[in-house]
Amino acid sequence: MVFFCLFENYYNSSYLCNGTNIQIFAMANKFEMIAKTFQGLEEVLANELTEMGAEQVEIITRGVRFYGDKEMMYKANFRCRTALRVLKPIHHFTASDADEVYQIIKSMDWSQYLNTKKTFAIDAVVHSETFRHSKFLAYKAKDAIADHFMEKYNERPSVRIKNPDVQLNIHVNQETCTLSLDSSGEPLFMRGYKVEQTEAPINEVLAAGMLKLAGWDGQTDFMDPMCGSGTIAIEAALMALNIAPGIYRKGFAFEKWPDFDSELLENLYNDESQEKEFTHKIYASDISSAALRIATENVKSAGMTKYIELKHQPFQGCERPQNETMVMFNPPYGERLKPFELEKLYEEIGSKLKSDFTDMSAWIITVPSETTDHIGLRPSVKYHLLNGSIECEFRKYEMFKGRRNDYLRERNEERPASEQGENDRSRRFSSLNEERKFSPIREDGTFMRTEEDTWNRTTRNENEQSEYQRRRHEAFEKEREYQERKSRREAEWNERRSERPFERNHDDFRGGEGRKEFRKRDDRYEDDFRGKPRYDRNRDDDRRRDFGGRDNRDNFKRPFRHRDDEGDNRGNRNFGGRRRRDDEE
Repeated sequence: MVFFCLFENYYNSSYLCNGTNIQIFAMANKFEMIAKTFQGLEEVLANELTEMGAEQVEIITRGVRFYGDKEMMYKANFRCRTALRVLKPIHHFTASDADEVYQIIKSMDWSQYLNTKKTFAIDAVVHSETFRHSKFLAYKAKDAIADHFMEKYNERPSVRIKNPDVQLNIHVNQETCTLSLDSSGEPLFMRGYKVEQTEAPINEVLAAGMLKLAGWDGQTDFMDPMCGSGTIAIEAALMALNIAPGIYRKGFAFEKWPDFDSELLENLYNDESQEKEFTHKIYASDISSAALRIATENVKSAGMTKYIELKHQPFQGCERPQNETMVMFNPPYGERLKPFELEKLYEEIGSKLKSDFTDMSAWIITVPSETTDHIGLRPSVKYHLLNGSIECEFRKYEMFKGRRNDYLRERNEERPASEQGENDRSRRFSSLNEERKFSPIREDGTFMRTEEDTWNRTTRNENEQSEYQRRRHEAFEKEREYQERKSRREAEWNERRSERPFERNHDDFRGGEGRKEFRKRDDRYEDDFRGKPRYDRNRDDDRRRDFGGRDNRDNFKRPFRHRDDEGDNRGNRNFGGRRRRDDEE
């Protein structure tokens, strides 16, 4: 007798029974999970999960879908360095509006996840034209769960935003909805070793992903000359020693689930078989004494004082490492520095790397812009990452002596296609400003190129051509907006002059309705007069600081101050009066 048995609660679990012979097509107790990460680190996270034993690993947008058992879920939370959180989907469905989502969630059997004595919280992530407000969707899902318990038990579980017993997540992609249990609780980048952090620290998950992309294996020295709060240096030490990043955490959300296996988690926590020895050194420094103090506290909290050497010094003062060293740092992006300061900084970074770090590799995460290009070096590898909401490039610079063509020829490498034609370009344009000049525009909006503005584009790829067109178009739009604003201000100025040429009041320039508009000197004088005032304040014209105009200046009696008790001798300069002398009193 042959029959099939299908277990719905397990992933792909089916048994074929033929007498006493049982063939197992898939292991029981395996379920779907989704690990979330930053954009650009999906492949790194997929490799991590594969090494841990995850099955059917699939890369999705800012995450990885995989299958495994309870132990795999514990491992993903405890050992993954590039995962932000690990979700366990419990229901997939489609809905066309928020009311349908409410009805479906309300009809679910929540007794296996919640009871009236527990607390819960739910957050929503929406990528849909139908559902536009993530918080509204989260409120509807919360109401559905609360109404389910009220109708069944006349009592409902409470909502707690921080540290709830059950953390839920609903993800909507167009009309496809996935309701999941959050097994992590607090995001996994919150390792637990940071005592304090600087103003703009780099995320721990991003730092670990950068180290993975750079191929850091702990076989060389490591240097972070702009360490900030010490995140990159600490993550490098943990990775070199192969210490699980979850060892510092106080707990995970799955520890509050009914099926929590404390013995299984304890075995993972006490397993030191995968740890390694690290015989090299990690050097971290920063120009800020406050940042170095914070980094010192964080290194002590992580227990990495033996492996990380901290020093208070600027990047320009770093000495050339004696041994082979991987250099990696996160320089300022320009949020707190002025443009000319940032340009100078990147020029100094490029000069320092070229002079003192030859025959080494330097990895820098920065914002791709003309300012950061002042580093003057060509990256050999680029990765596009997100640092918070800032789009960045993670670049690798290979330091070598001499010319790049000779360096590639020695290594039997060809120049990348994206670099072809660059020499012709640099010879034609003597400066960056000359390159950015825009050409006239045709009626269809395309550029008309001239001989002076044309360079050999046939060897450039399509991506670089589109980027070049975008930059030129932005430059033209900025210039056009400036000219329109300038013309509009001049028209307003001339209109005011024509309406009241000789009776303009003082308030037109220093107060009243025109205060904000005319308080500042107009931009149109900058080019012709190089920032100098067009009118002399002592001339008898309509710009003079007095009440009335030219016609009534003779009839106006200017007030002035007499000498005060302390012998101060000042005229009323607010009304244009001159300083009085003692012999005039």
